[in-house]
Order: sequence, then structure tokens, then C-alpha cells
Amino acid sequence: MLSWKCYNCERCGSDFASPMALKQHFRARHVGKEMCDRCGSEVEREKLQEHEQAHYEETHGAQKPSVRTTPLRRESRFLASQTSVTCRMCRRAFGTSFGREQHERQDHHFTASKRARMSTGFSPNSIVDMKSSQQLEQFVETWLRPELGLMKTACAGEVEALMELIEQCCPVHVSRVVKGGSCIKGTDTQDWSDVDAVLFSDSFTSLDDCRRSLTPALAALEKNLKETAMTNRILMEKKTPFALRFQFKCFNNTHSHHFDVMLCYDTLGPRPSKDDKRMLFRRLCNCGHSDEAQLLSLSLLQYQVDFVKAATLGVKDLIRLVKHWFRTSFAKPSKENRFRRLPSSYTVELLTLHAWQLAGKPIFFSLLQGLRAVLRLLLRCTELCILWDELYTPYCQVVRKTLQQQTRPFILDPANPTFNVCENCNAWDEVAVVARQSLLKPLLNGVQASGPWLFTDSW
Repeated sequence: MLSWKCYNCERCGSDFASPMALKQHFRARHVGKEMCDRCGSEVEREKLQEHEQAHYEETHGAQKPSVRTTPLRRESRFLASQTSVTCRMCRRAFGTSFGREQHERQDHHFTASKRARMSTGFSPNSIVDMKSSQQLEQFVETWLRPELGLMKTACAGEVEALMELIEQCCPVHVSRVVKGGSCIKGTDTQDWSDVDAVLFSDSFTSLDDCRRSLTPALAALEKNLKETAMTNRILMEKKTPFALRFQFKCFNNTHSHHFDVMLCYDTLGPRPSKDDKRMLFRRLCNCGHSDEAQLLSLSLLQYQVDFVKAATLGVKDLIRLVKHWFRTSFAKPSKENRFRRLPSSYTVELLTLHAWQLAGKPIFFSLLQGLRAVLRLLLRCTELCILWDELYTPYCQVVRKTLQQQTRPFILDPANPTFNVCENCNAWDEVAVVARQSLLKPLLNGVQASGPWLFTDSW
């Protein structure tokens, strides 16, 4: 794992080794220029009006109709299809975060006090209102950690039985199956468990053939599942372009698993070589966030699962705790900020793993100290630049190209060197606000760092 602190220009995203170098760059490149909200480019102040007039004539003066495509919401895709520079009130896109923030202040009056009011929503009996570390440990053991023993065994058997049924109902031949999600990684909780299942089929002759056949194949799979004996235990959810989504009532209906079932052409195969992986990375790098990129990314699911699954039991408890904090500390989106997007579950897992790795990967540690470290890390999220190099070298051409396009915060997917897992969230400032308020709550207020978390005091 590589991580470093650098000074980032808020206008163009360039990195510098010192504040003085950043100041000199800003004077030379940006002083006397204004940001165009339409295209994100910088224009000399005296030419800005002329530049905006050109945009207006391009949009309204041409005879061709303007076609706008509405990006899909996060839950229907597996790579980010939106960026962190869209307005959380009207979803208007900007070239830089600077332009987005200026628009939110001027057009929506999104002040600091309004941000705090719209972002914070601690639930009753929140974990940050607890009084001691022992109380927190007891909460995780009693209410978050899944039950073991016969119930765990029965639950795993139910999931496997459903997976066998899905393979039987699949309208195309299934050559192999890769499973992911919190249930497989071991980061599920008593009240939330999700399973991602990718069914690779050799019936598809290519990725293009898969893309053309995907919609009817998913519809046929849904129809077949509804005709089975388990249909009364399956609650179908909103359709997505790449997955069949439903809830499965498990173990005498005491809880549910949230399933995402996906069909895909097997680009890598079961035992890919290093050259196969490099070729896939190059394809991902060149195709952007198109449908092809979404399908190619499914071939990397196993590596994402393995990366998180390899963590110790203590880290998985910490991941459960941080996820619970996210679910119970933020206000629900209102009509006014309905386009707000918080970090994904996978992003939360990687942030927690990064904090644990900075502490030296301790086997035994205080969950209170771990939670404090993650919250203090979120305070400085705009400085984050994190790479993992277990699957690919951080110096390869694909990674360098991705780094050139980066925005802050930047956490490169350990399985996909073209994907910044932070880029879909447009509310990192709200995350920092809620983290700061949480650190002032009874559980964490006045708590001092202890080994091996002493490094958090320098943040």
C-alpha cells in the first residue's frame, strides 16, 4: 500500500510537493482567470462573457436538437457513472468541484449552517452517545456481529440452495459463478446482508454479444424464478440494466438477503495470466465508464472480494461498526437535496482497511480507537491519495493515466487500476461535517489516541 500527502490545486487538480510550489503554480496559471461553469475550462476574466455567449449560441442557435442523457443512479452500476462534481440539489454537472461549490452557494444558498443542518441526523440511542469502550464492544457483539452456530450454518445452506436454483433457472449455460457482497466477504450485520452473484456464461460469444443479449436473458431469469417453489420467498426490486435485484427471505423468514444477480461473458477466465489482466486493464482504461466498462469490471469481482475477505475478524467488526455509523448518523435526503450521494459500502470498507493498515495491521485492538481513527481520517478526506499494489504495479501506464485524471479524495480500487472508488460521492464535505460532530459526542469526546493509533493525533 502506498499513501502520501500532497498539495492539490482546487482549480485544475495538479499535485505539488509543497505549499510554496502550489502558490507559485496558482499565480502563474490561474490568477486573472475565471472558471466556466458549463465546460469547466478556465478563461481570462475579460473574455468570459464572450466565452459564455459562444456556449449559448452552440446550445440555442444550432438547428440540431439538444439531447441530454440522465445518468443512472449508483445502485444500478458497478463502476461510478456519475462524478463528484454534480450539484446535490439539481444534479447539474460541472468541470471542477470549485465550480460546483460556487453554484451551490449562489443558486441554492448552500451555506455552512445549511450543510450541517441537511447532513446530520443521528438516530435515537446512537452509538456515539454511548459512554464507554466496553459498551461499544458489547453493542457490536450483541447487535452487529451475525449469529454463529446452527443459524449461521442454516443461513449459508439457504443461500447455497438459492444459488443452485438460480443456475438451474438461468436461460444460458453457466460456466462458472463468482460470489461477492458483504455476506461472502464476512462484513454483513444482523440487519443487513447482500450477495452479488456473477454468472459467467460461455453461451455469449463476446462482450458485445453479452451486452446485446443481457436484457432478455435477465427477463427470462426473472420469469423462471417466479415459477419455482421459492417464488413466495423472493421479493423482486427495481430492475437495473446489468442485474436482477431481489430480496430473499431466509431461515423461517427471520431475515433477508439482498441479491444482485448478473450475467456476463467470461473475459478473464478462471485462471488468467498477468498478461490477461494487463490487457483487461488497458481495455478498461480506454473504454471509460461505458456499458462495456461495467461488464468488464465484473471479471474483477473475485479480486475485490479476496482483498476485503483477507482482513482479520477484528477489522471486519470495525467495518461493520463504521457502516452502522454511516447508516445512523446522516439525515435522509430531502426533496431539496435528493441528488446527494454518500460513499458506497465498498468505499467505506476500503477506508476502514486503510486506517487499520496505517496502524500496522494489529490483530487485537480497541474498536473505539479504530472508530476514532476512521472518523479523523474522514476529517481530512479531501487530502486522501491511496493506492494498493497487490494486483498491479502503481507505476504502470494505466495507473499513471488514472492518476492524471484524479480528483480528491482518491482511493484506487485494489482490483481495478482505472477506478477511483470515491468519485461517485458528491457529499464529502457533509461526511467531514458529520465526522466532526461525532467526535464531539460522549463516546469520543476527549478520547486520546493510544498505541498503535498514535499517528491519528497528527491529523
